Amino acid sequence: MIRSVMVMNTQGKPRLSKFYDYQVSLSSSSSSFFPVEKQQELIRSVFGVLSSRAENVSNFVEADSIFGPDTRLVYKHYATLYFVFVFDSSENELAMLDLIQGKFLNCDNFVIFFVETLDKCFKNVCELDIVFNYSKLHTILDEIIFGGQVLETSSTEVIKAVEEISKCSLSLSICLSFLFLMCLLESASNAIALVSKSVSSWRSR
Repeated sequence: MIRSVMVMNTQGKPRLSKFYDYQVSLSSSSSSFFPVEKQQELIRSVFGVLSSRAENVSNFVEADSIFGPDTRLVYKHYATLYFVFVFDSSENELAMLDLIQGKFLNCDNFVIFFVETLDKCFKNVCELDIVFNYSKLHTILDEIIFGGQVLETSSTEVIKAVEEISKCSLSLSICLSFLFLMCLLESASNAIALVSKSVSSWRSR
């Protein structure tokens, strides 16, 4: 299972964070939901590990001390951004790396790749694209991964779905804008009618 997906810049500022395993065991008999403070703590811990690593070392890191037993993370550093996937032993390590960087992997048939899909959607994605298209970034991620499981393994299908959602959102925005305008016109018309009646009543006196 994929436990978390993070995108952060080289200053440690998170640009995207999504946690699929919302519960962390505190003991053998109790568990607690991740509060926002805990998520921020995890992001800081991950950045602390990544920022101290050299460029020529492995992309895989044992994450037991951060996320608990049986967890690892894989990351790629592109320009000013770190792309991070946290996962447990049920996922293939190389598949997770390929899911980020976009190379074909025979063993798990992961043809999908997060960064390349972003590149296709944003025409060479950069940090500003992520900052100003936050909701679209979440839509892309939700088309790829849901509930910690990989759903779609074709970047073409992901992009097609995102474009359809964008069209629906645009149509909805236009409809809502039209309804809002109609309400304003109706309110203005009622106000004018009320003023006209008031003036007529005043003149009749």
